[in-house]
Amino acid sequence: MRVGLRLLELARARRARAIFVVGTGKNVGKTTALLAIYEAACRSGLRVGVASIGPKPRLWLDPNTVFVTARSLLPPSPAVEVLEISQLASSSGPLLYARTAYGGHYDLAGPSSASGLRAAVEAIAARSDIVLIDGAIDRIATLASTDGAIVVSCGAAAAKTESEAVCDVATLTARLRVPAFDPKDGVLELEGALTATMAADFIAAGEGRQIVVGDSTQIVMSGRSLAEALMRLRIRCRRALDVIATTVCAVAPERSFDPESFLAAVAGGTRLPSFDVFAGREVA
Repeated sequence: MRVGLRLLELARARRARAIFVVGTGKNVGKTTALLAIYEAACRSGLRVGVASIGPKPRLWLDPNTVFVTARSLLPPSPAVEVLEISQLASSSGPLLYARTAYGGHYDLAGPSSASGLRAAVEAIAARSDIVLIDGAIDRIATLASTDGAIVVSCGAAAAKTESEAVCDVATLTARLRVPAFDPKDGVLELEGALTATMAADFIAAGEGRQIVVGDSTQIVMSGRSLAEALMRLRIRCRRALDVIATTVCAVAPERSFDPESFLAAVAGGTRLPSFDVFAGREVA
């Protein structure tokens, strides 16, 4: 099956204008998933934009792709159309928006802050039908204002065992999928982050009100503490995020998992459509 097309269809069904691909760690197939969606979007005749948090290794981009990068990273060949010089900067220098005139390899670079990424995504979205973002967990809050969908990649490179990998992606997706609060019900609003210590205090006090944070990136805990907090507290967000699927990479230099059982376990643990991009499989 064409996994990229299925992921694109899931996002478009939610009317997403942006798809943010994040990972549980490095080398878990995040870029492979992003490129699969990119190729599907290009084949579907969509005007595609691409962005990345920080510098990104060189990617092949088709003609008419809008992207953001640093001036210093523009290749001498092939030619690009420079659309706008941005006021934003990256670790590689000042940023600009460009459109590819020819297919070729291009280096991406983007702002490191959530506000900068939000501005970059909005600028690219104004010139495209769909924006694909190679992102980081702590920057996904930007999607709350860009009609975005999230795909979470996980794999053998980020965990020592299959069960650990499944647990990691299950707890991460559970955190990202914390629902929006009900303004008609009792709330306890937090200005900053919700930490494990704070959650433990709320549990000990028998707190029954909705505990409201800005978005799920402000829930700063993981593992057992996160699982217990989500089970025993009514944690809610002012700005909910939309996780639509997971992807798996069962092979890493250090270890490998059985691809079929790993895919099934991730789908069961997250209760999300899960895909093996490499094998072209889906478990819903």
